[in-house]
Amino acid sequence: MTSAYLFLFALLALLCIVAFFVVRSRRAREYARLEADVTPVPAPSPTGPVGGFRAGGLGAKVRSVFGGGDTDAWGALEDLLVKADVGPKASADLVARVRGRFATGADPAALLREEILAILGPDHPLDLGANGLDVILVVGVNGAGKTTTIGKLASMLTAEGKQVSLAASDTFRAAAGEQLEVWADRAGAHLVSQERGADPGAVAFDAVTSATARGADVLIVDTAGRLHTKQPLMDELQKVKRVIEKAGATVDETFLVLDAQTGQNGIAQARAFTESVALTGVVLTKTDGSAKGGIVLAVREELDLPIRYVGIGETASDLRPFDAAAFTDRLLA
Repeated sequence: MTSAYLFLFALLALLCIVAFFVVRSRRAREYARLEADVTPVPAPSPTGPVGGFRAGGLGAKVRSVFGGGDTDAWGALEDLLVKADVGPKASADLVARVRGRFATGADPAALLREEILAILGPDHPLDLGANGLDVILVVGVNGAGKTTTIGKLASMLTAEGKQVSLAASDTFRAAAGEQLEVWADRAGAHLVSQERGADPGAVAFDAVTSATARGADVLIVDTAGRLHTKQPLMDELQKVKRVIEKAGATVDETFLVLDAQTGQNGIAQARAFTESVALTGVVLTKTDGSAKGGIVLAVREELDLPIRYVGIGETASDLRPFDAAAFTDRLLA
């Protein structure tokens, strides 16, 4: 009888050990899956501040149009710009600018470069460092790369020696908080979050209170991915901003994250956001894919918003301040 009990005890102990390792293995696989979702295998990013936009070749094409005896060179130039995703309005304005300065013997590509730089205006670096807490509000539709952009921005700021807090106010999308938590751990930032479905404004309020108490330099607030056609969601975005201000902070920057590959559809998204919140700039993501550089000009000309950053890959270091001169040279190369 004693031997039977010993055998059963040993069997139960063995089963417990097996169950432990099975659960541990499953958790490891789940964590690895989450890591893979938000951080693909790092790749070299030689593209720098121009983004990953492909060389547009516009310079050679423009010279070819004007040197080839085209009877409607200005119409052909406008077509080239539209095909580069500059957009109808911005293309027409740019052609009018160049045409107004053109003279026999002038280099149309050089004039085009000067006018593009005039449209883009000066670069707008992130200006933080005032006394108190600086708050950056990040908005955009789902799938644009908003959470990833926040993680990259947090990594960049912590590398500069700033204490960064993150507010997980996207309480609607499944796994949004988990993804932001992974990025916060990687960047060394403090995360404030609540359960899924919580009031986004409450999360933002708690985050301001916590960041202030911790002496943080910067608070970056994630928001739910808004459908620009859903007015109640846009109203909720305004509410988050008001709550931040009621908590005693000021929203210093409001960045709209746009997928550069959406082309002119991104302009419609951006226009809807400008009607709900005061945007201070645009972050263009996924410029390392099939995106055409003309979207930069379309955003600047049609929305009067500066491009602040470009995402050129998926690793933490793949967010770069936008450089107008470098971008223009790449577009015309």
